Amino acid sequence: MPQSSLPARLVSKAHLWLLARNEMTSERLRETYRQRFAVDVGLYSYGCFSEHRIRGPVRIGRYCSFARTARIVDADHPIGFPSSHPYFYDPAFGVVGQSRVHSRLLVVEDDVWVGHNAVVLPGCAHIGRGAIIGAGAIVTHDVPAYSIVAGVPARKVRDRFGAAEVRAIEASAWWTHEPRQAASILSDLAASASEAAPANARPDIGRPLT
Repeated sequence: MPQSSLPARLVSKAHLWLLARNEMTSERLRETYRQRFAVDVGLYSYGCFSEHRIRGPVRIGRYCSFARTARIVDADHPIGFPSSHPYFYDPAFGVVGQSRVHSRLLVVEDDVWVGHNAVVLPGCAHIGRGAIIGAGAIVTHDVPAYSIVAGVPARKVRDRFGAAEVRAIEASAWWTHEPRQAASILSDLAASASEAAPANARPDIGRPLT
């Protein structure tokens, strides 16, 4: 399979690097990743722009936070085929004519935080809004909204909020707004939650995810 020349690859990398300087707001960066890598990233999300770490097809919502060492894996080696070597399933190596692996879309909703060295494997197709994936987690299944998962394989540690708080957050749709308006909405939500909850209602806040 023909490969692009070294100068062309260097120019491409430089172009992406320049666009990524404004990664939270650059529409050109987002359009480039949508077209070239099938990575669709919402406004104000960051850490998602790496064709090697974040493999499409993936759709990422707004205000998501990805650590620079987090990874999304788009497909597994074919374990049911006699060999798992890429020569025999990836046409890019020039040995076979068509791929033996198939990627499926991963949807990451808004305001998801993915910690350092976390890996999302192909078994996961959906990460719900407001979820947190702990550092070093290996995610093999879908992650519920507003949950915290950690470990290998990743398991649910706890919910971030109670049902009433989640309803209030969802009703606010703060993630659809630009940052200043979103900040105002979030401040009101936090104040309402503080007034409604007794002082000892959440003794786990601030403790490690153990």
